[in-house]
Amino acid sequence: MASYKPVTAALRVLEVLAAVNRLRSKASVAELHRRTGIDKATIVRMLETLAHAGYLVREPDQSIYQVTGKALSLSTAFDRHTVIGTILAPLMSEFRLAVGWPSDIALFDSDAMLVIQSSREGETFSFNRSPGFRAPMLGTSLGLAYLAFCPAPEREAILARLSAKPIVETTPWTKLAHDGPRLVRRLEEVRTRGYATMDESYSRLEYEGRIASIGVPIRTEGELFAAINVIYLTSALAPRAARDSLLGPLTEIAARMGQALADKAVPSVSLEPE
Repeated sequence: MASYKPVTAALRVLEVLAAVNRLRSKASVAELHRRTGIDKATIVRMLETLAHAGYLVREPDQSIYQVTGKALSLSTAFDRHTVIGTILAPLMSEFRLAVGWPSDIALFDSDAMLVIQSSREGETFSFNRSPGFRAPMLGTSLGLAYLAFCPAPEREAILARLSAKPIVETTPWTKLAHDGPRLVRRLEEVRTRGYATMDESYSRLEYEGRIASIGVPIRTEGELFAAINVIYLTSALAPRAARDSLLGPLTEIAARMGQALADKAVPSVSLEPE
């Protein structure tokens, strides 16, 4: 909690700047008033102040404002990976204590899931995996959970990228990208069940079949942020027992994580176009 009262005027200026950014070519004083509820005369003074500082420009012969390149300087210190990891770390620790099994949180990264936070660091060799590991999209529960729940245009773009790669016989799950009907069925199954599981071929290759996982998306109703899994030993839990004991707590913590990121206004990477 802050030790002082926030400067209301500063908050309102930032609200106006954010609104101009969202509205793009439609940021008129009237539309900003409608969006923010701030008095129009006040909005004009704020806009002129931001323009004087170089963050906005007024379109010639129009009452429309747009952000300038200088606005980008406000985000240069933003590290999405670190911010998300910091926000979610306490919830991940809470989940680890509750279920007794480790987890990874991963963000989509071009053609794989980038692990940014893990509660299995320092475990035995079977479990050890540090942040920075890139988990394959079609072999892991992290990748399949993200793919199944991301917006259709993004999913199509990801799958096009994956299917353009050659099949690698030593990684059997890559064949799935070249088998459209089978892949569609697999992702529909994940959406219907609400969770994904590690591909058996991936488990055999990476863990000699000793490790399995369940993965779910971290999201709110309109935004997909990341994915989280829970990893367990197949010698300790059969798939049905793992689902019965772990899926409920995993789904609950993922929902809390999604809400925590939404509350902190962390941008998702899968926003639907306005």
